[in-house]
Amino acid sequence: MEILTSTSNPFIKHVRALRQKKARVEFNSFIVEGITHVGEVIAAGWDVDSILYAPELLTSSFAKDLLARAERLKLKLQPVSVSVIESLADKENPQGILAVVKQKKFTLDTLPKTTHAVALVSPQDPGNLGTILRTMDAVGADTLFVLDGGVELYHPTVIRASMGTFFWKPVIQATFDEFLSWARAGSYQLIGTSAKADVDYHTLIPQSPWVLVLGNEQKGLSPEQTAACDVTISLPMRGRVSSLNLSVAAGVLLYEFLGKS
Repeated sequence: MEILTSTSNPFIKHVRALRQKKARVEFNSFIVEGITHVGEVIAAGWDVDSILYAPELLTSSFAKDLLARAERLKLKLQPVSVSVIESLADKENPQGILAVVKQKKFTLDTLPKTTHAVALVSPQDPGNLGTILRTMDAVGADTLFVLDGGVELYHPTVIRASMGTFFWKPVIQATFDEFLSWARAGSYQLIGTSAKADVDYHTLIPQSPWVLVLGNEQKGLSPEQTAACDVTISLPMRGRVSSLNLSVAAGVLLYEFLGKS
């Protein structure tokens, strides 16, 4: 296939537009960048529209095997020049490959079996969301709920911070009330988090199935959301700070609870 060398090519301009939220919403597609991430999205069976790659940059055996696998799957492969891939990449010194992928929508009605999950209320930092997915994968948690809006799921930083785990964990967007109805119907223990809680996280033995419920970075959980939880726990702060980064707090609690479940 002919190598595309013009950054003004209509197809290249379309792909570049997907770096913006407006185009991602309009075309229901997003960009996956880097050898590891492209490999993961293919392995997870997502709908890949096309793969763009710069032959000059893809010299490792892993990269060549990845292209061969994509070809066997009859995915569209488009070679491009280094300058074109650099114009499309989100970061400097790109690895030389990216994929255009169709978005997926998971719903409460189609959710696979869930035993241990995390619910984030209006998260604002895409890096936190991606990092929490990565931690969930490490500890074996099943599902992530993103409640009452917040960060765009297909933001490039979410994908990058997840290290490919985004493609393996269902992420459900819903309102808090919809989530609460689902949780009550399934007899889930809702474990809320608050700096003002009386229960130290060390002392809690979760009752499966459970969901760890975390408020957003600035406001935490509202009084109504806290009241909806079955138990509310705190992380002790022994220094001058009053709270931890959201993804750090989630990591501490997930490792604590999955060791007891």
